Amino acid sequence: MSFHISNVTITQPNGDILLASFSLHIAKGEIVTLMGPSGCGKSTLLNYLAGHLNPEFTAKGALTLNNQAITEVPAHLRNIGVLFQDDLLFPHLTVWENLAFALPNNIKGNERKHQALTALAQLELSELANAYPHQISGGQRARISLTRLLMAKPQLILLDEPFSKLDSALRLQFRDWVFQQIQQASIPTLMVTHDKQDIPNDSQVVQWQQEPPHA
Repeated sequence: MSFHISNVTITQPNGDILLASFSLHIAKGEIVTLMGPSGCGKSTLLNYLAGHLNPEFTAKGALTLNNQAITEVPAHLRNIGVLFQDDLLFPHLTVWENLAFALPNNIKGNERKHQALTALAQLELSELANAYPHQISGGQRARISLTRLLMAKPQLILLDEPFSKLDSALRLQFRDWVFQQIQQASIPTLMVTHDKQDIPNDSQVVQWQQEPPHA
């Protein structure tokens, strides 16, 4: 698995260039870090990659995932998983139902629950199977959210400041666990952050300064 961004330019509604001729290659299992101050447009880039760019923005360039062009592919068919600051678990579903929801459609019936419960056992969180998101801790929700993303078997992962709302002790523990899970799954990953402490070891770092990064 690999992901290529080729000569992408994103223009803001007022006509200003947010990102100019940006190119990047991410190999399987590699976590590339895009750094820059809050509000500089990092999340806008992720929205474009995921297929959710605000229609007030315009973009051109090419996106290739596993040798397949996805630039014009609808968001729900891109097979891209996104982990945000907030866990975005469904509040009306139990923990196991949240996990089962992510499974591919070809997994049917009781097998969906079985796989969800197996994932919880691997997390050592089996006792939370029938709990609702509001009944569990922030750290537990974060772990379940990443597990749900991985169960959908994405071909690319986008991390949008996923650790910023966790306290310092939990942040370090969860960050290392996230990187371990991604690398074990060999999924190319792009993470945006403004905190140097979030950068994994040996990560390629793209620094987004006041001016957008160029290739």
